[in-house]
Order: sequence, then structure tokens, then C-alpha cells
Amino acid sequence: MFGRATAPMTNGVLREVARAKVNLSLKILGRRSDGYHELASLVAFADIGDVVEVDPSSPDRVVVEGPFASGLSGDNIVETAIDRLRGAHPEIVLGGVRIEKHLPIAAGLGGGSANAAAFLRVIQRLNPGLLDVIDWQGLALSLGADVPVCLANETRWMTGIGERLESLGVYEAFSLSVVLANPIAPVPRDKTAEVFRVLNAAPLGDLQPVSVPTNLLSDMQSVVGFATQAGNDLQAAAAQVVPEIGDVLAALDATHGCRLAAMSGAGPTCFGIYSADDAKVAAKALEASHPTWWVCPTLLRI
Repeated sequence: MFGRATAPMTNGVLREVARAKVNLSLKILGRRSDGYHELASLVAFADIGDVVEVDPSSPDRVVVEGPFASGLSGDNIVETAIDRLRGAHPEIVLGGVRIEKHLPIAAGLGGGSANAAAFLRVIQRLNPGLLDVIDWQGLALSLGADVPVCLANETRWMTGIGERLESLGVYEAFSLSVVLANPIAPVPRDKTAEVFRVLNAAPLGDLQPVSVPTNLLSDMQSVVGFATQAGNDLQAAAAQVVPEIGDVLAALDATHGCRLAAMSGAGPTCFGIYSADDAKVAAKALEASHPTWWVCPTLLRI
């Protein structure tokens, strides 16, 4: 349904999957004087996401379709990306954009940021001569704190406000079987800002080093251990803003074989980590017991 992360050109149209971002851990280190928060997060990407298509023969405009398209309102981050790319180089090739919206809105999965990052990757493919000319990382950060890691599109240790990214240096890549669950509950328009307001993080003091989990993540057990210990500092605050988060966590935790139930980003999407067989069974059980929820079994690439 979602296809590969990068697909070849078809009839002149380039296609990218804007893979869902999952925060396996999220530490909030403090509030900076500019209002941003310093963080440390282990970020991985799922094998599902929205789909971004670019047709270089069409006018530069954005069309959004798909199951969750009707939930969008206001300016689209990809439209902002188009405006900034127009000014980045006079000869840049852009095009019309079509987004298939498969991920819930304001879900804690980086949907909008992943869309913008997927669009930037397509534009890089369309303009190979500009790879070393445009400051792609700077452009990504100007669009949003999660866009740089979504542009990388691979597991990263993310610090700063999201601009500092480090590879984990795992010995061998592996996958985690997870179930994503979202209650499709009403969320405030500025949900993330509201979660941070409830969190009321202390002003940033002298930063203590936050170690990168390099070479510590080698299998499901090690990831579960690290994520359990690190936790998500936004989880309790987010559950005050969207109380249904507690129901989702409890439901995941109650399924057979769940090794860890936790929240991604600022929620309300939560995830459970399982063996491959248990993930399929858990997803079916959650779909049966909570038919109004969005439930999706998938893989996280580590």
C-alpha cells in the first residue's frame, strides 16, 4: 500500500514515502531562553507513511488526498518548502505536489515534517547538480525541528532542538516489530505547544552530557531496555492534554507479548514492541476491541 521509501520515476512523476517517525525515547533537558527546548531522543522510522509525489511538468502547487486529508487546515509545510526552495537557486526544478495522507493528523509521528523531508529528497533527485550548492540541512531546520531527522530518514540520536543528528553505529541493522495505535481523539490546534506548557520544563542550566547509545542497540531486548530506562518526558503532560493516551497505553500493555508500551513524540500515537507473530495478534485484538482507533502493525528499521 505504501510502497518503497524511494521509487523510480513513473511517467515523469517522482515518488517518496514520508515514513512515520517514532521517538523510542525522548528526554527534555530544559527550556532555552528563546522558548525552544533542548532534547535527546532516539528516533527510528516505520515502514508506513504518507506518500509524496512530485510532477516537474505541473505547476508548483500542493494537493492533499487520502484517508486523513480532511483533517488538515491552514498552511501546508510543503507549500512553505516550495517558497523557500524558489529562493534557494534561480535554476532549481520544482513541480506540482500530491500528498496521500495515510497518517493521522497531529499524531506524534512527524507527519508534516516527514512530508516536507520527503519533498526535499525528491527535489534533490530532480536537481543533482544542486546537492552541494543548497544548504539542505539548514533549509530543513528552518521548516521545523523534526524535519532534519526526517530528511535523514534513518535511525538517529537527535539532540539540540533536533538539528544535531548522530548515527548509532550498530553492528548490524535489524528491525523491530511494533504496533502503532492512535485513539483519533480531539486534540488542541496547538497540541505540542500545549503539552510543553503543561510540562513547564525548567530553564536550561548547564547541560550534562547525554551519551549516545552507540553499539548498545543490537536486538529487541537491548532497545526495550534502553527505551524503558530513558522514557518519554512528554508522556505524562500529553496525557493531561489528551486523556485517551492513558487508555491506549493500557490497551497496548495488556496485549499478549507486549515488551514495552510507550508514546511517540508529543502523542497521542503510542507504540508497543513485540515479536513479529505477537505484533500481528495484538493489532487484530486492538482493532476488534477499539474499532474507532487507528491501529497499524509495522516495522521499525534500526
